[in-house]
Amino acid sequence: MLIIEDLQVELAGKIILKHIDLEIKAGETHTLFGPNGSGKTSLLMTIMGYPQYKVVGGKIVFKGVDITHSPINERARLGIGMSYQRPPTIHGLKTRQMVEICASNREIDVENLARRVNFQNFLERDVNAGFSGGEIKRSELLQLMAQNPDFMLFDEPESGVDMENIALVGNTIARLLQKDCESTPEKSRMQMKRERTKMGLIITHTGYILDYVPADKGQVLYNGVLSCSTNPREILKCIEEVGYEECVRCTTGRP
Repeated sequence: MLIIEDLQVELAGKIILKHIDLEIKAGETHTLFGPNGSGKTSLLMTIMGYPQYKVVGGKIVFKGVDITHSPINERARLGIGMSYQRPPTIHGLKTRQMVEICASNREIDVENLARRVNFQNFLERDVNAGFSGGEIKRSELLQLMAQNPDFMLFDEPESGVDMENIALVGNTIARLLQKDCESTPEKSRMQMKRERTKMGLIITHTGYILDYVPADKGQVLYNGVLSCSTNPREILKCIEEVGYEECVRCTTGRP
């Protein structure tokens, strides 16, 4: 459903993403590792269509449609949604109104959705105004639940979330990505695997999210280059043991 070919991206006159190739199939969830400044958020923002991230080479295809130069609103209507690490505060717009906007004229029960992330007491507050890190994450998840996109981008969902809320955030993401079947009997799990259609790309530094959202593949983005694609827990273990640079050298086979 998502194919990125030879993507090259420029920001403020500097190439920040170099020859990125990535394919995420229907039902798959990928994790993205990398040090600060490696281009992880830039890749998500490029996929979402932020104009300051200028595509100077390659293409992005989603559901068979070339969206390389499509605006954000068209990508959202096509089924792409994003949870931001640091979303802005929007004064004068209530969280309830924001959730209704995300639903795009579909009938939804805002109160019921809010209860799923323990957010019903925040609906009449301005979007992100005075919210803690964990509250911002739950607000972002509530908006994604209302939008119900086919492909979801998560920028460090564990960031700023305390231990009390990490399970709620992780389990909610698992439900959004149709990954909340791991504790079911084998037959039900296999049936869910066949029916799963939602896709995800999750930036993580700590790997905590893997305790709640079983990812199919992991990627390492280092100096703007996507270096490998393999089991995410193996990547995390390699990073913990030898660091990003040595991990990239090992997985790519470079001397």
